[in-house]
Amino acid sequence: MKSNENKVVRRGLRDVAAAETRISHVDPPGKLYYSGYNINELSKHDVSYEETVYLLWHDKFPNQKELDHLRKELISEMILPKQVIKRLKGISPEVHPMDVLRTTVSLLGENDPDYGDNSESANKRNAIRLVAKVPTIVTYHHRIRTKQNIVTPIEELSFAENFLYMFLGRSLDEIERKTIDRYMMLLADHGLNASTFAARVTASTQPDMYSAITSAIGTLKGPLHGGASERVMRMLDQINDEEEVEAYIQGMLDDKKRISGFGHRVYRKEDPRSKHLQKMSKKMCRYTNLEDLYKKSLRIEQTVQKKKGIFPNVDFYDALVLKCLDIPIEYFTAFFASARVSGWTAHVMEQYKDKILIRPTSKYMGGYERKIIPIEKR
Repeated sequence: MKSNENKVVRRGLRDVAAAETRISHVDPPGKLYYSGYNINELSKHDVSYEETVYLLWHDKFPNQKELDHLRKELISEMILPKQVIKRLKGISPEVHPMDVLRTTVSLLGENDPDYGDNSESANKRNAIRLVAKVPTIVTYHHRIRTKQNIVTPIEELSFAENFLYMFLGRSLDEIERKTIDRYMMLLADHGLNASTFAARVTASTQPDMYSAITSAIGTLKGPLHGGASERVMRMLDQINDEEEVEAYIQGMLDDKKRISGFGHRVYRKEDPRSKHLQKMSKKMCRYTNLEDLYKKSLRIEQTVQKKKGIFPNVDFYDALVLKCLDIPIEYFTAFFASARVSGWTAHVMEQYKDKILIRPTSKYMGGYERKIIPIEKR
């Protein structure tokens, strides 16, 4: 019993290192690294989403031949099995896209050609299929839900471009192509965040990769994780113009409500992804005649910083970028998942190699040796 009393509880596992990884690192002063590369450098050099996927999986950038091969593999896998399409057609339009995505990824596992094979080579193939098919599930569900024809990928487009093209069902402008590719690169991975940790915990039991990714999707849905971007956009919709911002934010603070899109569990200063998304949203808002929305967002950022001293996180300007790309609010988190699945699969494969069950302990706060009272005397 004394051993239980001496246990130190770190609520939310704050500052507890639960795994060793070379995939990505969140540096509290405000830096993010993918396999040793600063996210600012990746943005500066216009590193594509496919290059990022390769980097996360292989710890190096691909040469042109390797990049072309990966792109070809990904695009060739952007087709869903007939059984999965049939299931999507039978889903009620009222079901949230993240619930659809979680269930459909699980269904994909049943239809996988490597079903039952958990070898390293099979998992590499599964990683390609998951990165390719998660965005396709999102696009197919949207097209079916809105009674539009399903759109198939085009070989000449990049993977990220195909995702947006298949979702919107129209050709993309140059600014849209660059925006979706940069968006997916920025959200590809982010240390041992909640959904990645959930994936690694599941993977530590050595199940199939689809089980691990299903765990990650369920975790990402939460409003304190990926689901926050939806709440950001709904907040923006409730504020008519920038003149109402200060009163609205003060009202939130007075009611002790959380302001979605602000603050971060790890970063002590600005989320490094946020400044890139801010620049993207400014350009996209100008391009789509939504400059008032950007001004309103900027006023919110300034007001929250003045009153609370906290910075926007990835979800705040992420919401604006997706709005400008004409993505419905209910699909914001599904787009997040479509980018993050590359990081999830990288972590799952890394966890498989570690071959250790993640099994933390707890500090028991109940009683001991309690006596059972017979039911007739209770």
